[in-house]
Amino acid sequence: MKKYECGVCGYIYEPELGDSDHGVPPGTAFENLPDGWTCPVCGAGKEMFTPID
Repeated sequence: MKKYECGVCGYIYEPELGDSDHGVPPGTAFENLPDGWTCPVCGAGKEMFTPID
């Protein structure tokens, strides 16, 4: 699973860690995040994220 970086603040979403503060369990691919999910650091929407290698 790919990691994604927030284009606003640089936060990296790591699927193997999930986002426990927002109810996203480890192992959740970025594509499977809820529609309303936002960056836990700056609040940017999913559209502001880009995949990183």
